[in-house]
Amino acid sequence: MNAPPAPSRTAVVVGGGLAGLTAALGLADRGHRVTLVETRPRLGGLAFSFRRDSPVGTLTVDNGQHVYLRCCTAYRGFLDRVGGTSLAPLQPRLDVPVLDPGSGRLGRIRRTALPVPLHLAGCLARYPHLSPGERAAAARATFALRRLDPEDPALDGQDFAGWLRRQGQTARAVAALWDLIGIATLNARAEDVSLALAAMIFRTGLLTEPAAADIGVPRVPLGELHDTLARAALDRAGVTTLLATRAGRPRPAPGGGWRIAVTSRDRRDRRELTADAVVLAVPQGAAHRLLPPDALPDPDRLLGIGTAPILNVHVVLDRRVLRRPFFAAVNSPVQWVFDRTTSSGLSGLPGGAGAQYLVLSQSAAGEEIQLPADVLRKRYLPELARLLPPVAGARVLDFFVTRERAATFAPAPGVGRLRPGTATRAPGLYLAGAWTATGWPATMEGAVRSGLAAARAAAGGGPVRAHSHERHEESV
Repeated sequence: MNAPPAPSRTAVVVGGGLAGLTAALGLADRGHRVTLVETRPRLGGLAFSFRRDSPVGTLTVDNGQHVYLRCCTAYRGFLDRVGGTSLAPLQPRLDVPVLDPGSGRLGRIRRTALPVPLHLAGCLARYPHLSPGERAAAARATFALRRLDPEDPALDGQDFAGWLRRQGQTARAVAALWDLIGIATLNARAEDVSLALAAMIFRTGLLTEPAAADIGVPRVPLGELHDTLARAALDRAGVTTLLATRAGRPRPAPGGGWRIAVTSRDRRDRRELTADAVVLAVPQGAAHRLLPPDALPDPDRLLGIGTAPILNVHVVLDRRVLRRPFFAAVNSPVQWVFDRTTSSGLSGLPGGAGAQYLVLSQSAAGEEIQLPADVLRKRYLPELARLLPPVAGARVLDFFVTRERAATFAPAPGVGRLRPGTATRAPGLYLAGAWTATGWPATMEGAVRSGLAAARAAAGGGPVRAHSHERHEESV
């Protein structure tokens, strides 16, 4: 006689960003009946899109420019899972144009197929934004990075800038090379970055395998990947998704498990959910408010994890001025510029014929995040014309800014000791989010890895169906 099937376990995931999406899918794969609760009316967290009525028509705007690298294996697995891989293609080979508007010189950070670290030797030897002596010193620092262990607790309390100075790096070399990469990936300048996180990102991206730093750029709006496709994947997995719904603090349920009161934004739907496992996939401040007493040994440490802003400047011009998909700048307030003409839908609008939509992505934007749009316009349009002279003769059809004041956690020295693990002291209660102890900085990759870890922990480490995101994650 066959035994009756074991009752399905239940789980509630609070938060519909990448961490929560991944946790919900992972738990569903392990046989849990999952409910995902998100306060916003959409999924995607801080990597989302919205519609804007522009003078040229309705644009689909990403709140910020997001890219990923080939070494971001967990995020690549997420894209596979939701059916978005072809919509966010990777470069066949790393190639970043780097322009100095003062000298007019164009350099390139690009790799060859040679083994690490020789794959970057040629571009470094020809990099025009450093002197020959600075290039040689940068090569020596690169070899020194290979000897660092990002998991060494002693590195967490040191700042990256101090280590670079000890390696003979000049201020110009830091600005034209190390910060060029570091600000974009860590959202902070070298003096504000934990050496452990800097070592992790540079070693993983540049010193593991030749192709690790190849860049992937979505050619569709982020909302299509992280909301539309993700919601369809949740539906296929049997996850119940409650949008525009706020969750209260989890409370122990009689007999075990958890109770969570949830309320829709319009207050028409109020209910209490029960679950065997709860994953709080929310920012660190929200986690601090939602965690039951004694769930962490020192919950106030979460409040010590700071945040860092990112500013995006959006410019729609009446003509094409950029022929590349993106470039970076040195000796300029502009950091990175991306062409978003196609993904925004501009090229298909009647008023968009021949027009171009550029986004200036400005990380570590603490000094500018509060400035009015007209001030930013006066600052950045002339600088964009210095970088791209055809801008001077173009007509600006639209100009606006998007701001994420708490875009990432701040990767400051000492942050590693503040980041909690997945499990809490409360049985069945778990944490997820890029700010948890993933070993990664605040990236889409870190968020997805945290969700995978939470699903694995909440399911007791049990097996999961062989989805590509799990295989990618385990291969690192």
